[in-house]
Amino acid sequence: MFDFQEFIQSSTRIFNVSRKPDTKEFSAMAKVTGLGIILIGVIAFIVRFILSFVF
Repeated sequence: MFDFQEFIQSSTRIFNVSRKPDTKEFSAMAKVTGLGIILIGVIAFIVRFILSFVF
């Protein structure tokens, strides 16, 4: 069964350990995420382009 008291303790522990990323770390994460989105889009475009000739 769901133990609310344990959930509160666990959540408090997580908030105490976590921290905000600094500007450099945030910038790096944003770049990696953006590159990942672009890469997936390029792969999807290439697959669709190739399949348009096949079918």
